[in-house]
Amino acid sequence: MNNFSMSGWKIPGVYLLVLICGYSVYAQPPQKPFPQHVSYATGSIKPVNFSQLQLDNSVKAFYDQWKIKYLRDDCGADQYYVWFDEYSENNSICVSEGQGYGMMITAIIAGYDPNAKIYFDGLYNFYKAHPSVNNNYLMAWNQIAGCIDDPEGGDDSSTDGDMDIVFALLLADEQWGSTGSIDYKAEAIAMINAIKQEEINQISWNPTLGDWVTTGSAEYDDTRTSDFMMDHFRAFRHATGDNDWINIINKCYTVVSTMQTNFSPNTGLLPDFVTDLSSSMHPAPPNYLEGEFDGHYYYNACRTPFRITLDFLLSDDARAKNAVQKMNAWIIAKTGNNPANIHAGYYLNGNDIPDNDYESGAFVGPFAVAAMVDATNQNWLNESFSFLLSLDLQDYTYYDNTLKLLCLLVLSGNYWAPQGVQGFEDYICPEHPRVIVSPNPFRSLVTVFIDDPDFCMMTFMVRDVYGQIFYTIKTNHSGKNSRHNFNLGFLPDGVYFLVSEINGNYYISKLCKSP
Repeated sequence: MNNFSMSGWKIPGVYLLVLICGYSVYAQPPQKPFPQHVSYATGSIKPVNFSQLQLDNSVKAFYDQWKIKYLRDDCGADQYYVWFDEYSENNSICVSEGQGYGMMITAIIAGYDPNAKIYFDGLYNFYKAHPSVNNNYLMAWNQIAGCIDDPEGGDDSSTDGDMDIVFALLLADEQWGSTGSIDYKAEAIAMINAIKQEEINQISWNPTLGDWVTTGSAEYDDTRTSDFMMDHFRAFRHATGDNDWINIINKCYTVVSTMQTNFSPNTGLLPDFVTDLSSSMHPAPPNYLEGEFDGHYYYNACRTPFRITLDFLLSDDARAKNAVQKMNAWIIAKTGNNPANIHAGYYLNGNDIPDNDYESGAFVGPFAVAAMVDATNQNWLNESFSFLLSLDLQDYTYYDNTLKLLCLLVLSGNYWAPQGVQGFEDYICPEHPRVIVSPNPFRSLVTVFIDDPDFCMMTFMVRDVYGQIFYTIKTNHSGKNSRHNFNLGFLPDGVYFLVSEINGNYYISKLCKSP
């Protein structure tokens, strides 16, 4: 049995298919070179006390340090792994969670680092060299000195590492294509199916702790809140066409809402582990899996502001914003508006866990990311970003430093997700009211007909296939066959989506801008 999840024990070739009105164009790698300057959800913010160039350079500088210390290649030809560092117990050199982080980082940093693909493929090769004993598409969660899987419970999987690895494979497919030596897309789909089979509760749709948890296991109805990776699940759904991933997203948000309402109404904090999801959902008891604070906001749950915020930034899901805004309000008040007062762990009621009075990038970075959801957090975001930058890599562990780097990618506006993660297809579109777009393809003027005799408040957004918003307008109408004209001639040729929100319902129309 896997007795740890990942976070470290208790320590403080190539093509891109571009759709342009019915024909395909193949371009050379990397297709999304760093920096990307992604347009996140409407209303989101970035630090404004640094220029965009400074934000980008902060990522580059810290990545260079991180790469030197943590990317290692001493376990076999053409293999790289993310080193767990000298603070590990049991001679651990690598955990699957770190491998997933490293693969996401190297896929996104391509374009700045000319060796990014070499590192990515080496990280992939190490993952393939260390399969779980239960399913060879999943990764054994812990490698120890000698480059072997830990025989004392480290040879099965941990869900979080597998989910990040497969998400990274989808990133690689978009970054470099899948016609080279590794078919990233095919590997990703096989791994997604393995995750669903081995690491998802098939009845209640919650992520389980790993493939060592099976139907009938005492832990089958339990979960780790930091595994709530809704942006990943949207990408999995898009890659496979499997709508069960929408059920999984909805279950995760149900757990978040229930836990915040019943156990952390004043803080919004989530516990490391939740048990009995189908009956009396509650935080895990002490020493459930890792230690005394398994039912509180500790070294697993510290990632939840980061994970949940990503779903808002990339899909504009209001449930994500609502959840993290509760955390934002509490942590700002708790620290007296000073991010240097963020400590490493809290009880769900907001009280300090004993001996937690030290700073940690694993806690500071995710809270900084959470602030991005709303402009009311701007000053706090600025200060949090500055404080995060001040944390020197040499003073902290692999976990702190790697989470810091991931957070810097988001905070600088350079975290992106595979095409389709926005979840446009996730909405069920009823027959009425009808949304008719004409002409389509279009060159400049687009007319949208709304067949609804009732008064409607409407928002129209035009987004590209990566989720970047190019046009937003709010309006209303009353009367049958209302029409609305939009001049979209400024858009580059290509495929877009018109997202129409009408009285709370969403309707998705594919648009094609012709030459």
